[in-house]
Amino acid sequence: MQHLVQVEEGREAADGAPSAGPTYRCAAGDKGAAPGLDCCWDIFRLSVEKCPGNKMLGRREIVDGKVCSRTRASPSLSPPGACLRFSVFPVPPWIHWRLRLLRKAGNYTWLTYKEVYDTVIKVGAAIRSCGVGKGGRCGIYGANSPEWVISMQACNAHGVYCVPLYDTLGAGAVEFVLCHAEVQIAFVEEKKIGEILKTFPNSTKFLKTIVSFGKVNPEHKEKVEENGLSIYSWEQFLQLGGEEKFELPPKEKDDICTIMYTSGTTGDPKGVLISNKSIITIVSAVDEFLRISGEELREDDVYISYLPLAHIFDRVIEEVFIHHGASIGFWRGDVKLLVEDIGELKPTVFCAVPRVLDRIYGGLQDKITTGGFLKKTLFNVAYKYKQGNMLKGSKHDEAAAVFDKLVFTKVKRGLGGRVRLILSGAAPLSRHVEEYLRVVTCSHVLQGYGLTETCAGSFVSLPNNMSMLGTVGPPVPYVEVRLESVPEMGYDALSSETPRGEICIRGDTLFSGYYKREDLTKEVMVDGWFHTGDIGEWQPDGSMKIIDRKKNIFKLSQGEYVAVENLENIFGQTPGVDSVWVYGNSFESSLVAVVNPNKQALERWAESNGVTGEFATICEDPKAKEFILGELTKMGKEKKLKGFELIRAVHLDPVPFDMDRDLITPTYKKKRPQLLKYYQSVIDGMYQSMK
Repeated sequence: MQHLVQVEEGREAADGAPSAGPTYRCAAGDKGAAPGLDCCWDIFRLSVEKCPGNKMLGRREIVDGKVCSRTRASPSLSPPGACLRFSVFPVPPWIHWRLRLLRKAGNYTWLTYKEVYDTVIKVGAAIRSCGVGKGGRCGIYGANSPEWVISMQACNAHGVYCVPLYDTLGAGAVEFVLCHAEVQIAFVEEKKIGEILKTFPNSTKFLKTIVSFGKVNPEHKEKVEENGLSIYSWEQFLQLGGEEKFELPPKEKDDICTIMYTSGTTGDPKGVLISNKSIITIVSAVDEFLRISGEELREDDVYISYLPLAHIFDRVIEEVFIHHGASIGFWRGDVKLLVEDIGELKPTVFCAVPRVLDRIYGGLQDKITTGGFLKKTLFNVAYKYKQGNMLKGSKHDEAAAVFDKLVFTKVKRGLGGRVRLILSGAAPLSRHVEEYLRVVTCSHVLQGYGLTETCAGSFVSLPNNMSMLGTVGPPVPYVEVRLESVPEMGYDALSSETPRGEICIRGDTLFSGYYKREDLTKEVMVDGWFHTGDIGEWQPDGSMKIIDRKKNIFKLSQGEYVAVENLENIFGQTPGVDSVWVYGNSFESSLVAVVNPNKQALERWAESNGVTGEFATICEDPKAKEFILGELTKMGKEKKLKGFELIRAVHLDPVPFDMDRDLITPTYKKKRPQLLKYYQSVIDGMYQSMK
């Protein structure tokens, strides 16, 4: 297959083990990990030596309820909540709307690599003075910020395990992680300190020190000290190490760097042990992939940090930027202000999860639909022309240069005007959204695939290659991949036509096991192969298409097996549908679904069909349900689904599946047991109505 090199033959089923297809690796990139990198600390240290004066970490000078009247020029790190000597003024609720206007004036202020390094050394000394050394556990809890990265680098310097605490998991999971990982010291965003206090007294068995990224209020200080712990503001902690010089301990490639907890769709979070070797290998792999794609990172590249650093996707991307001495600017933590932050920062690389890109796609579609006949016609002509040339093999920047300047440059400006690479990960990106954005953004739009256990990206699609639409591309360098047959689902990895099976991955990017869960580690690691649980299909060009999930299979009452994730991927392509959860069980003969309809699309349909009311009211209308059901059926027949695979009843929920109701994970994977529990009465009602 193009883009792949075979390294091992396939094998037939034997001794209870299923058959497996040939083992492949990327055809390019056989140089190995970058020289001189033995641990994560080296990534940062070498960049400080090479480019100490480069801008590293930036933030906008805006604080809670207040706006700095001018931008601070001092290079020292100012914690959230402080504006130093410059005047500030409070913003009362009645003029809260003005805050948006004022925020537009806030510039990014930067710390250089050397300035960050000096602060990291201080933080590291303070950590050591608290009695935490190599192999100790340090929690980090909060939204992305310079302090987050500085705390992480201090851990890297001293061989302390960095344990990110999810900003979206809530106190229950935070307590579990603090106790399970035996966290001794925790760096916490100021507004999250209350969540840490809710874990008392259980977490205090190991936790002895809390460090605020900002200030400490008297009530929190009192409660912390009542429980025998110490708490410091950021500025206090920087002084804690004094003038004492702590020797940096030696760090090996196989040493654990971080314990990254995955939320999972069931049960307690699992602590994924990630070594220095895993991270430096994936950083080298991404670097090599960009080099062979002609899109090498440069020192003047800029990244906007808004995806959670507690997830491996953003962590790896930021390590890659640090490796190149490039710049990382942080958003303000408000999704409504993200576009404004992007406009101010003007990033060159933009990473996103599909939900973000779906919103961009929906917003663009809505603007075009309501933009008037002439604008709509010009856009459609430009789109068809450029799309056609790209499908014929033209590079995106050569396919329609005139239309890029006349039409699509406005879309590019919406992402700051400098973005040249958009990378989607964490969940599947719809083919139509990917194709659309490849055409209109004047950027490379690439889709990747990986898990926390594989240290993020194991596959990524190639630039200027439209044949890879709907796939996650070939494996990245330094990773080996094979498919393993799943007979009960009809997937044959040795098929001469289209090999399909469970994706299995081998290589130095793999995790070192689940912390304190050797039983779970043995379930997924067999003979050096990590079993992802995802079903893939090799394409003729060597790219991988994710088509199903191994465990998401059930039997209907008539004995037919249903691969539900595959169906959701198909029905998710239906126009007017943002998200869909398909349900069935062995006591019923048909499938039902809960659908999040697209608001603009359904409201337009309602206006044309005499259905009135608010969006929630429209969702309850039987005509609207009939319309969406018809669209789902049309899509199912178009994709040649069998009769039992079609949806027979729908419920329209105007509120998207969200983490607040515990219906999805922080990476937007559906929590099926929780979905069933939440919608049980709705499911019962749909089945009852069909009898």
